[in-house]
Amino acid sequence: MQFLRLPTLSTVVLCSFSFHACATSPEHQGSEAKQPLHGRWLVYPGADGPGKGKQVLLIAGDEEYRSEEALPQIARILAFRHGFDCTVLFSQNEEGLIDPDARRRIPGLELIAQADMVVLFTRFRELADEDMAWFNSYIEAGKPLFGIRTATHAFHYPNDLESSYRSWRWNAPAGGFGVKILGETWVNHHGKHGSESTRGVVVANHPIVRGVEDLWGPTDVYGIRELPEDATVLVEGAVLDGMDPSSNPVADERNHPRMPIVWIRERAVGAEAQRIICSTIGASVDLQCEDLRRLFVNAVYWGVGLEVEIPKHSAAGLIGSYEPTMFGFGAYRKGVRPASFLVDGPTKTF
Repeated sequence: MQFLRLPTLSTVVLCSFSFHACATSPEHQGSEAKQPLHGRWLVYPGADGPGKGKQVLLIAGDEEYRSEEALPQIARILAFRHGFDCTVLFSQNEEGLIDPDARRRIPGLELIAQADMVVLFTRFRELADEDMAWFNSYIEAGKPLFGIRTATHAFHYPNDLESSYRSWRWNAPAGGFGVKILGETWVNHHGKHGSESTRGVVVANHPIVRGVEDLWGPTDVYGIRELPEDATVLVEGAVLDGMDPSSNPVADERNHPRMPIVWIRERAVGAEAQRIICSTIGASVDLQCEDLRRLFVNAVYWGVGLEVEIPKHSAAGLIGSYEPTMFGFGAYRKGVRPASFLVDGPTKTF
């Protein structure tokens, strides 16, 4: 399944701009509950719902697209509106502050052993072997994984030639973790980063895109060289000529063909099929689009084998304050601890 072949990687160019959000926060209904801070990570116990009893572990650790803001919101929606027990881990410095530039520290990775589903949103992490061993065991067990945006280049080991996981680096000869597990590694910015946004075009009939009709995000489309034969593309990305949902598709060859931006795999692991989802759209600012949040919720349902429970329109309303920071290096909010994401929210929404 071939899409693009390029000899070199393009350079990242960043700039500031304003954008129009897709959705706003709904009114809160139902009883209120506090979420406990558990050490250096967050725990959102599930309310009543189809996901009751399922453990979802969300791992935030990228320097650019504000995974530390995106994943707590997704966790709250999954827990309060759908019943999943959610835990969020963060890249942190030694003081316990959330620090996307701390590539070697994600406290709590041992919790992967209890997870039914992992949502991974990391970039160029350089984790110690003892931490990676937990993640590797999860993958080798054939358990489901949902990779977001920079998860295609989740790991890198430029200074640690002795790491047992050096073959997982994004630029390994075989494509590393991205190619082996998700289906692709980092290639390039197919759209112009910071000036051309993305319109999602649903191209398959699948439970993950049930109720998904209006997909837009200010991040650009990533380039894809080739996906494995076992991949099914669910959404393609149209490159737009501006940073507003009403922007027009560019008229050049970059939309002919359009790049995949959401796909799934059922990857053979022994006699089993491991369920893999990858979305290259999903920065914190992208998640102001309600239908993208809905797609992410549906992806977790499908990952854990609950696709028959996906309704016509999965509840995906925002919970608590959500004012995401624009993407960019060094632009993360400083001095923030996991406790900053504790909220009051509905425990029953059905």
